[in-house]
Amino acid sequence: MANQPTADRSTADQPIATPVPAKDPRAITAYHAHVYYDPAKTRGRAERLRQRVAEQFPQAKLGRWHDERVGPHPQAMYQIAFAPEMLAEFVPWLMLNRDGLTVLLHPETGDNYTDHSAHAAWFGSVLPLRLNVFQRK
Repeated sequence: MANQPTADRSTADQPIATPVPAKDPRAITAYHAHVYYDPAKTRGRAERLRQRVAEQFPQAKLGRWHDERVGPHPQAMYQIAFAPEMLAEFVPWLMLNRDGLTVLLHPETGDNYTDHSAHAAWFGSVLPLRLNVFQRK
C-alpha cells in the first residue's frame, strides 16, 4: 500500500474548470512594439534602434517619440506598428537587436486592455502598465 500513488490534494478537490474557447488569430489586424527608453540615459540607443528598424523594415510605421508618459505606458517610448505578415521576420530581429531596451509587443484585436495585458509579450524588464486607462470589454 505504501507504493500506491496518492491524489494531489491541492487539485483533487477543485472543480474542473470550463475550457476557454480558442481565439481566432485572424482577429489580429496589426502588431505594436513599444520601445521604452530613458530620455537622459538611453535615448541614443533608442535612436539607433529606430534608425535600424527604418532601414531594415521600411514597411513598419514608426510612431512619435513620447519623452513623457502617455496612455498606459509608464515611461518614455515610441511605437513601431507592423502588419501580421511581418511578425515572423521582424520579431526575431527585434529580440536580437533591441540593445538592452525594454520592448512590449502586443497584437491589435480591438480589445486594448487584453491586448496590453493577457496578449502581451515583453522583451527585457516587465514594466507596470497603467491599464486603468482602458475600458475592459
